[in-house]
Amino acid sequence: MKILGKSFYTDDPASVAKKLLGKLLVRMYYGKRLSGIIVETEAYYGREDPASRARRGGDLARVMHGEPGHALVYGVHRNWLFNIVAHEEGEVGAVLIRAIEPLEGIEVMKKLRKVNDLRKLTNGPGKLTKALAIDKSFHKLPVYTTKHGLWVEDYMDVKEVVVSKRIGVTEDLDIPLRFYVKGNRFVSKP
Repeated sequence: MKILGKSFYTDDPASVAKKLLGKLLVRMYYGKRLSGIIVETEAYYGREDPASRARRGGDLARVMHGEPGHALVYGVHRNWLFNIVAHEEGEVGAVLIRAIEPLEGIEVMKKLRKVNDLRKLTNGPGKLTKALAIDKSFHKLPVYTTKHGLWVEDYMDVKEVVVSKRIGVTEDLDIPLRFYVKGNRFVSKP
C-alpha cells in the first residue's frame, strides 16, 4: 500500500485528473475497507472556468484555492460529490472523481447504495459517494493520510485514456476536461 502524497496533487488539474485514473480510492467504514479503482475524472479550474465551483466564490472557492490533496465535498441534486483539490502553486483547481470500479467491500457498498447491480453501484459521482459513505464530514480533510478514513493509493497504470467534454455542465471551456479508462464498464457515460 503506497498512499499518494500531497505532491501528487500539486500539478495542473487536468494532469492530476488523468494521473488519478487507475489509482485506488479507499474508505475505511466501521473497520471495513471499501475501495474502487478510479476510472473516470473531470478537471476544474478557477474563475475562468464557467463550470467551476470557484466561480461562485464562498467556501468552495476558498477550498479550491487552498492546499492540494484536500477533499472538496459539496451537494448537487441531493447527492454529495467528492473532489480533490489539485493545482500548481498559486493556482486554483480540483478534480471530480466521477466513477470507480468496485474492488473491496462490495457487499457493504451494495447495502449502503441499496443496489444489487454491480455495474450501477459506483458508475457516477453521487453513486460512488453513497457506496463509500462519503459525506460533507470529509470536506477540507487531507486524502494523503489514512487519519480520516479516506485516501488514495497507487494501484495500476492505465494504458488507454479517453478524453471528452465534461458531463452535465451547461457552459464549458473549449478544451475537453473529462478523462476515463477506455472500455471500462463502470464509467458513468462512455
